[in-house]
Amino acid sequence: MNKRIHKSSRAKSEYFEGRHRFEHWYVDNQVYFITARCRDRFPAFAGEAAKNVFWRKFDQYASEFGFEPWVTSLIDNHYHTLGYLVRGMSLQKMMQRLHGSVAKLVNDLRPERRTEFFRDRKGHEYFDGCLRNEKQYRATYRYIWTQCRRHGICEDPCDYPHTRVAVDLEDGLKRAVNLGAFMPGVAYPRLGR
Repeated sequence: MNKRIHKSSRAKSEYFEGRHRFEHWYVDNQVYFITARCRDRFPAFAGEAAKNVFWRKFDQYASEFGFEPWVTSLIDNHYHTLGYLVRGMSLQKMMQRLHGSVAKLVNDLRPERRTEFFRDRKGHEYFDGCLRNEKQYRATYRYIWTQCRRHGICEDPCDYPHTRVAVDLEDGLKRAVNLGAFMPGVAYPRLGR
C-alpha cells in the first residue's frame, strides 16, 4: 500500500550543504517513535509532581488526537514513546498542545520559569520517526523499555513506574503487521537500508 507522506520543515530546501534537513513526517496508519528532551538537558521532570503533569497531559492529548501509546518512558529530562497513529496530520497539533501545556504547568511548579522548555538550540522541539520494519520496531521498543536501566534508575523496567506498557512487544508487532503500519519502501540510513 502506498502511503502519502506529508512533511514539514522550517526551511524550504530539503538539503543544506549536502545534508538532509530535519523534518517531521505526517503519515496515516503509521507506527511512530517520538522523543523530546528538555532544553540543555534540564531535569524538569525530576519531581513526582512534574512527572504527574506530563502523564496527565500525555494521556489527554494522545486520546484526543488518536495516538495509541504502546510503550512510553519518562526520565528526568526527556521521554520516548512508541505507538500507533491513525491520522498522521494530527501529530503536529498533538505535539504543540502536549508540549505547550506541559511546559506551562511544569513551569508553574518551579520557582523560576524556563523558556524554550523543549526546544533545542537548532529550534527542534521533538523528533518523530516512522518505523520501517520489524527490525526497527523491535530495536525501538527495547530501547524505550530499558530507559531506566540505561540511566541507572533501576535494573528491572517492571520496577520503574514511569515506563508504561500498554501493548507488549509481540502484540504490537502483530498489530502493526496486520494494519500495514510500517513503511518498508522508505530507506532509513541509521539501519543501513
